[in-house]
Amino acid sequence: MDTRNDNSTKHMMMWFFLGMLFCFMVVESDAQLSENFYASTCPNVELIVEQAVAKKYQKTHITAPATLRLFFHDCFVGGCDASMLITSETGDAERDAPDNLSLAGDGYDTVVLAKLAVEAQCPGVVSCADILAIAARDVVGFAGGPGFKVELGRRDGLVSKASRAEGKLPGPELNVSDLVEMFASNGLSMTDMIALSGAHTIGFSHCDRFANRLYNFSTFMPVDPTLDLAYAQQLMNSCPRVGSDPNAALPLDLTTPEVFDNNYFKNLVARKGLFTSDQVLFNDFSTQSTVVRFANNAGDFNAAFVSAMRKLGRVGIKVGNEGEIRRDCTAFN
Repeated sequence: MDTRNDNSTKHMMMWFFLGMLFCFMVVESDAQLSENFYASTCPNVELIVEQAVAKKYQKTHITAPATLRLFFHDCFVGGCDASMLITSETGDAERDAPDNLSLAGDGYDTVVLAKLAVEAQCPGVVSCADILAIAARDVVGFAGGPGFKVELGRRDGLVSKASRAEGKLPGPELNVSDLVEMFASNGLSMTDMIALSGAHTIGFSHCDRFANRLYNFSTFMPVDPTLDLAYAQQLMNSCPRVGSDPNAALPLDLTTPEVFDNNYFKNLVARKGLFTSDQVLFNDFSTQSTVVRFANNAGDFNAAFVSAMRKLGRVGIKVGNEGEIRRDCTAFN
């Protein structure tokens, strides 16, 4: 008997099985989320959510920026697990964090209404995290932005603490290096960061979020020299230094605030970005060329935004046996 051939055969079989195991592991990791995750358990889930979101959007277009921002905030704090939707009697849930208090209620309402519609047809099957991801895609489309496939299969998180949000969300005062670092910590590139910043093509902000760009202690002239002077004056008229209405809100995109387009980037080139964290994207040489490209080519922006949204939707996901499928998006089971 030739033991060398026998050993060779055993080694070949061992490497074959190891190779197959590696392939299964790779497939399993790649299949954590799937566009057809609910094909057999709730095949009409996307249509159900779309119809619920459409009704909400028709009542108020604030639904679009509110839902999109809710998705972003949820994913950046603890991952895309709908922890932002939990309510707390003690005011200590994630939504109660200072950086989240300005989130419009329309975003929460949109997901809750969509969940109710889904539960009526597919009880206990679809996570709130997936419903939020679908709704975020849908509002972009309703506002005139690109449509895209949403990966599904997330489960809802079991932790929602206000303290978790500290230092996790980009503020309006950040510079490019801070923004790049924060997005990189979530696996997102510089281009992803710029594209996702383009979500500011819809929505509004209160005066206190950008007043630091307008006033100093001794003059009513704009502090920030990168602001277009006419635009600065327009902002000061709407947000006076003294007696400003705390409820006053100005559009992030002064041109087409309810339409998802690339005018946000055109505004940056014209020095009409509302936040410091907006305008620095054009002022900084490391990001300026991408801003100009998106300003000149809506197709390039849309493609980059879709890619970034799909990557954002994978941040910190819970899958398999992790987390739960909530019956009520606002409370743990």
